[in-house]
Amino acid sequence: MRFSDANWMLIEKYLTQDDRVVIPLGSTEQHAYLSLSTDSILAERVAVEAAGPLGIPVCPVLPFGITPYFLAYPGSISIREETYCAMLGDMLDSLHGYGFRQFFLVNGHGGNQPAAAFAADWQSQHAGTRVLFHNWWRAERTWQTVQAIDPLASHASWMENFPWTRLPGVTMPEMQKAMVDVDGAKPSGPTAVREVLGDGNYAGLYQRPDSDMTRVWSIAVEETRALMTGAQAFS
Repeated sequence: MRFSDANWMLIEKYLTQDDRVVIPLGSTEQHAYLSLSTDSILAERVAVEAAGPLGIPVCPVLPFGITPYFLAYPGSISIREETYCAMLGDMLDSLHGYGFRQFFLVNGHGGNQPAAAFAADWQSQHAGTRVLFHNWWRAERTWQTVQAIDPLASHASWMENFPWTRLPGVTMPEMQKAMVDVDGAKPSGPTAVREVLGDGNYAGLYQRPDSDMTRVWSIAVEETRALMTGAQAFS
């Protein structure tokens, strides 16, 4: 159940029988030839598909993240770490006030990692709560599946190229891009990152067959759902 498809009365009724909630965390940033909203699209979709059979409500995706290194690419929007964590804290406080106690953060953007430490700290200050921070694409089985298909997989490469992150009329390069040292360029600022990175793909093919993508996606949804189910066990 998505919050967008519910009213307050449905949420209140849900809380009489369960206290789990899912918060997808995304980003708006360059993904080479893919949508600027790739991280948001994937985080929300995996969250909704995983939570659906369990009846757990899913908040609207937080569409902006921490991505200062991509600010030389038009359309990328970066939120300061302190602002981002403050916003997440306000969301958790709001939901906690209604009676939610199990919070499942489905993250789709590596730059949002500081939120994991923040979430752990927030949990420590709220007795009887649990906050799980889940990087869906780096979860064990999902990442193993990616590596088994093609170990050269990275930001804006084939591993993020799903039918729902592609843009109509945009043709993908057929080449396999060699790995570049993006992390080495980050200290020099966004312009240096763009000079090193070029179109935005870190490394690897730009697209693989949809059969490969279906395989990755099904594992990601299953793995995410399993963690949500396990979250129900704590007291």
